[in-house]
Amino acid sequence: MSTVYKSAIDLVRELKQKHGNWQNISETDAARMMAQNRFKTGLDIAKYTAKIMRQDMEDYDNDTSQYTQSLGAWHGFVAQQTMYAKKKYFGTTAKTYIYLSGWMVAALRSEFGPLPDQSMHEKTSVPKLIAEIYTFLRQADAKVLNDYFRELNAAEEAGQDTSAILEKIENFDSHVVPIIADIDAGFGNEEATYLLTKQMIEAGACAIQVENQVSDAKQCGHQAGKVTVPHEDFISKINAIRYAFLELGVEDGVIVARTDSEGASLTQKIPVSNEPGDLASKYIDFIEMEEVTLEDALENDSLLKHNGKLVRPVRLQNGLYQFREDTNIDRVVLDCVTALENGADLLWIETPTPNVEHIKMMVDRIKEEQPKAKLVYNNSPSFNWTLNFRKQVIAEWEEAGKDVSAYNKNDLMSADYDGTELDAAADEAAKNFQKDASREAGVFHHLITLPTYHTTALSVHELAKGYFGEEGMLAYAAGVQRKEIREGISCVKHQAMAGSDLGDDHKEIFSGDNALKAGGGKNTMNQF
Repeated sequence: MSTVYKSAIDLVRELKQKHGNWQNISETDAARMMAQNRFKTGLDIAKYTAKIMRQDMEDYDNDTSQYTQSLGAWHGFVAQQTMYAKKKYFGTTAKTYIYLSGWMVAALRSEFGPLPDQSMHEKTSVPKLIAEIYTFLRQADAKVLNDYFRELNAAEEAGQDTSAILEKIENFDSHVVPIIADIDAGFGNEEATYLLTKQMIEAGACAIQVENQVSDAKQCGHQAGKVTVPHEDFISKINAIRYAFLELGVEDGVIVARTDSEGASLTQKIPVSNEPGDLASKYIDFIEMEEVTLEDALENDSLLKHNGKLVRPVRLQNGLYQFREDTNIDRVVLDCVTALENGADLLWIETPTPNVEHIKMMVDRIKEEQPKAKLVYNNSPSFNWTLNFRKQVIAEWEEAGKDVSAYNKNDLMSADYDGTELDAAADEAAKNFQKDASREAGVFHHLITLPTYHTTALSVHELAKGYFGEEGMLAYAAGVQRKEIREGISCVKHQAMAGSDLGDDHKEIFSGDNALKAGGGKNTMNQF
């Protein structure tokens, strides 16, 4: 008999004997419900999923083909259906996470309405979404296990062997998986970061992703105008996150340190250097400066002595300082090495294009000082994946001396090239990108930040186009429901997916023959 299930039966039996008046409570029904709710709190989830991530990181260190993946989810139902699909087609949720995108929280979950990715949304909406996602994932566990227990009851009533069913219950692969949760730039100072991190962990997050932008000037990683902070400020937030994990007993909590330095050209302040060559002085070295004399200096100028010379840091009208144009990669490398030296576990480098060689170039430099450096990489919808890989293929062909005159390099996105040799080569590169980047460029985790934002828009667009046009109900019948049936998608039985069967079984447990159940001959879901 199942260890989890049997031990729960034994516990309830002991409690009934202890309290004496629980005669209405069935040991088997109570044990069934306890087994269906393995995780009692968000902290239980955070501790459980943190251990999964740590083991996955170790597996990747030993074999780079063991990378992990996730899709961004903006609603608990989206996360639930992602895990249903993963289990249906691949039999397990192993090496699969959920990504919680600050961009999608801002665009889809803010009480202000749709917002840009600039940390203007309510910070509490982030832990609320984490809790919502885990509510749906736990409900998925309960629903599937409930179906197993129905099988168990039917087999027992028929006097059949139940060992195979009990084995499924015992070795159940939970839909509860790690969430990598985006805390943006921390929504304030280090104390604000600490307080929000605690809420996120208590909701279930085992991995917090924090970026090195200025909180009140935060921009999307794929937009202009990014302003980074000195390393000391960023380290303070890494410390705050680690203390939050430790305070709440999540010893394996994971910190993902993101650098936006490749695309950032501005800083808000100049850090204090206490001696030449320290971390602050390295940051100052990157700032654009012009040599001046005291006679040249303007009233109220801010001047520095740098490398033995009097210099004026280049300052914009808004008071921000400008980095030298050729420093972005060096800043990325220093950011990453410094983060790993000061408590971060994984790195996130925001890049302008999905190019394995470009990522590898930076990671190789980082690994010179941090050999176990690993990336979480954003397979972003902000990239035009088709165009980028067509450009890369054309460049490779040209370098190899191949004739590319049949293609207009200024119009490579043209549909005229669909189905061509170029299209096939580019698609093959896209197909292999994650494998190649994990093998060559240290990418431990691949995520798509906003995929379900786009899939929702696309599917609704397609349905509306047909339904409001000549197709009418055929647009839904053929374009949605028939596909659900053919693919065996559980959601086609939407009443059961929403918990109707689970609720009926609970009512029967609670009320016996008096239960008023939704199932039965008149339930139209019996058509499926």
